[in-house]
Parts: sequence; C-alpha cells; structure tokens
Amino acid sequence: MEPVKNGSASRRGTRLALSAATAVLASGALVGGLAGTGAADPLPGGLGPCKPGKCPPTYPDPNNGEVVWRDNAVNVFVGGDFLVREAAAEAEGKVVVLGGFDQAKRADVSQVYNVGVAGGGSRVVPDNGTAFLSVGGNITVAAGQRLLTEEGTVTGKTLYAGTATGTVTPAPVKDAAAVAPYTALRDELTAASQCYAYVDGASRTPTGTAVNKGYETLFTGDGTSALQVFNVDFDLESGPGGQQGIRFDGIPANATVLVNVLGGDRTVDTYIDGLPGLRDRLLWNFPDATRVKFEGTAQFAGSVLVGNQASTATLTMPGMNGRFFTTGNLTHASEPGGGGGQEIHNYPFDGDLPSCDEDPTPTPTDTTPTPTGPTPTETTPTPTEPTPTETTPTPTEPTPTETTPTPTEPTPTEPTPTDPTPTETTPTPTEPIPSPTDSADGGATNGGSTNGGGTNGGLTNGGSDGGDSGGDPGGWTGGGTDTGGGSDSGGYGDDTGGHHGPDGGSELPETGAGTGKIVMGATAAVLALGGGVLVAVSRRRRRSRWSA
Repeated sequence: MEPVKNGSASRRGTRLALSAATAVLASGALVGGLAGTGAADPLPGGLGPCKPGKCPPTYPDPNNGEVVWRDNAVNVFVGGDFLVREAAAEAEGKVVVLGGFDQAKRADVSQVYNVGVAGGGSRVVPDNGTAFLSVGGNITVAAGQRLLTEEGTVTGKTLYAGTATGTVTPAPVKDAAAVAPYTALRDELTAASQCYAYVDGASRTPTGTAVNKGYETLFTGDGTSALQVFNVDFDLESGPGGQQGIRFDGIPANATVLVNVLGGDRTVDTYIDGLPGLRDRLLWNFPDATRVKFEGTAQFAGSVLVGNQASTATLTMPGMNGRFFTTGNLTHASEPGGGGGQEIHNYPFDGDLPSCDEDPTPTPTDTTPTPTGPTPTETTPTPTEPTPTETTPTPTEPTPTETTPTPTEPTPTEPTPTDPTPTETTPTPTEPIPSPTDSADGGATNGGSTNGGGTNGGLTNGGSDGGDSGGDPGGWTGGGTDTGGGSDSGGYGDDTGGHHGPDGGSELPETGAGTGKIVMGATAAVLALGGGVLVAVSRRRRRSRWSA
C-alpha cells in the first residue's frame, strides 16, 4: 500500500508525526513536549479529508442512490478489536482494524454485515479492487452469517494477517502486512487526542460554553474564532438515561468546532437528525474515557476520536455520520433485543485542528557569563603564583596606562611589588583571567560568543465554535439482506437505538457569521542551566502520512 498523498496537505502545512510516549500525562504536564501551537493541521496521518478516488464537491446527505463518488480515505479506524453484535448492519468507507474482527449478530435479524459500501449512507465508497477492510488479527464470522465487501458493481478486498473463519465475500486475502501502513496511527491518535484536550496538563482554553439544560445541551460559541473549542465534563443526555437535543449557536461560517468530552465514562444519548452546516467540521474528542456509549435514535453528526487505548466505544445509534477513530475497541450493535439497521456512514472531517509538536532539542540561548570584576584596558596581570590571603599590594605612586604590574616573588608578610601599580587596582584572582587578545583558551574563541554565545534562539508559540435542535426518532433503518451482494436501507422510521426521544423533527441551522483567526495553543518549554549556559527547548514538527 502506498503512503497517503492527501490533496489537503498543501493548505494545512507539514505532516504530523507523534509517538506513544507523548500521550502520557506526568506531573501535570504532557510527557514528550506536546503543545498546541498557533498553526493548524488535519488529524494525524492526513486522516479526515476525502482521498481521491473521485471526491464529491459536496457530500450528499444519507441516501440509497447510485454510487457515483469515490473516497479512499480511512473512515473507521479501530486500534483494538471490532465486534459486530445484535442488529448492526453496515460500516461504509474504508475500515482498518489493528486487532481482530468478530461478527456474531443475534439470530432474528439480517445475518449480513456490509463493509465499504452501505445500502443507505453517503454512497461515497472506496475504489473497486482496493482494501475495503484491513484486519491485523483474525476474522471470525459466526456460522450462517456473512461479511460482505461488495454490492452490485461495487466490490472491494478484505485483507487479514491472522486467520479467517466463516463466510467472507469476496473471499478474503491473507496478508501479513495487512495493517502495516496503519500501525503507527494508534499512538499518534492517542497523542493528538491528549493534545487537543490539554495544554501543559491543563484543559485547553475554551472559546465558548456548553450547558446541559436537560432537554438539550446548548453550545454557545464566541462568534468570531476560526477554531471553536468547548470542554464538556458531563454526559449529553436528559436526566437519568433520557435522550436530548444538541444545539450550537454563535459558530462562524467555516469555523472548526472541537468538543473535548472529558471524563472516564461518557454517554451521548440524543435524537438529533444531523447538524446542518457543521458535520464536516465538527470533532468530538474523548481523550480519557475508558467507556463511551453513543445511543438514542439519532442520525449523529461529526467525527469522533477516542484516544484511550484501554477504552471500549459502543455504537447503537441508527446513524453515525462522520469519521470514527478509536485507539481502543469498538462494538457496533443495537440495543439488546431491539433496533436494527445501525450504520456508520462515510463522511469526511475537513476541519483545522491545533497543531501538535514534539521532539525538544536543547539549544543555547544565552552568552557565557561575564566576570564581575573590572579588567584593566589592554593590560592583564600575570601572577606567577596565587597570592596569600592576607597579602595586599601597596602602590607607591600612579603608573602610566600601559604599564603591566609584575609582582615579585611572594613573601609571607606584606610583599611590595617592584613596579608601581595602577591607581585603580584589581585584587589578584585566585584563578588567572584569560587575556582576550593573547590567550587561546580563555578568550573569545572558547569562552566568548562562539560556543557560549547566543547563536541559538528560543521557543515560539501561538495557539488557536451551529443550529436549532430537534429530532426525528428513528434514522436510517433496515440493514442487510440474506441474499444478494449488499443491503438496502429504508427511509426514516421508528427504529430506535436506545432511549426514545420526543417526536417531531427540526433542523439545527448554523448561525453566526464572521471570520476569525486561530490563536490557540501554548508553548511548552524546559530550561536547564548547566556549565553557565541557559538551555531552552525548541520543538520541531514531524508529520507523516499513512496509507488510507
């Protein structure tokens, strides 16, 4: 598989490359020097935007029309295992699983699970003949069930590195390097998730507020910033296990919206029917959660990033419309004994996120310390031996400017120099002061501005929010059929993926206008003083693209 050559890279700057160590918090700060700067980036590895293929100028809303457009970017990334349970139906777009893929749906529903192409979704799918599903471990499909990566004239491959059990159509291809191009993404996504949520160990400064009113959570932006940041430390649900609306106000046109959902166990329970105008620029970031549940009757909007590698995310909503990247495990299901036709749809993330840098490199930032005592102009006392503590030269009269004092052999008591000493004398140092003009060791060469000077600099830093709630319970329903090459989805129905919300539907229009400029982030610096040299830490950005 070839490295990604993402068409959006030129407008987003250089590539992001992060390591696992940088994801760890230590003593209130991020290990590895992660910090948000004023620049902007896509997700690690160039994830997010459509990768041609034949990208649509505008992604269509969920539909079951003809396949016209193609997107070869990863839509679902799972760092652990991917489990298909209950009545889940489809995962549209490219799916990458570093662990194992296990399909065991319940008996009274469609026994098909589709990957790559979905009967109802964006209908933007990968190119024919490419890997629709790549698995680093084993593929296990329960007896009597089928895993499909084809529909009509649309057909893709399944690659796996372990073993394959059960029916997979077309036949899977064993490849020891099935996920090799993607393995580094797990640690990079973990580190990025932490960076988006925290700066120097503290929560990233929000640009707006998020308030759970019970019947809805209202996000209010500042109306101007190009990156709208919200920090949420509560579940997005109504009361004890009830659905709610989600509404954004004060979001400028074309702004990126970053919602950091903090905490170890989080639930999103909603009936929203999309978030018009925000879907492709909205990222829901869960940096710490070990359990994340998306439930309700929603056609959810926005991309999701789950950064904790020990986490399990569970999807039971009818529709998840956006990229879904988790470094942990993923279970795609319906609620036990109910629902049906749960789908993940292929939609891009085109937002500009805070840039995350690493790899501190120490550089001198100050000159060599200057001696505190005065030094005579163009003259240097050259003692033959250190003068005893109580010995004091006694001048007899002023000496001409260019005369160099030459002390005689020291005596135990009050020795007097043979030549007069200058009017303003400097006590003889215990260690010789090198001459700036005559000494090769202590002068400007090794003790001055070349090796002890300010030839290296310091650090730079910088840094970086729509509509009315409503809902139509249900979503895209249906699923796969037991026969044929794929599965169809119905229209909006009364299918539920969790708790029921109010009837009726409304859209969430994007509001606000204006322009803004990202001024997010902070500089993380480490200073060390050693050998008289002040050392600072600067950051160099390394970015990589991975095959999508």
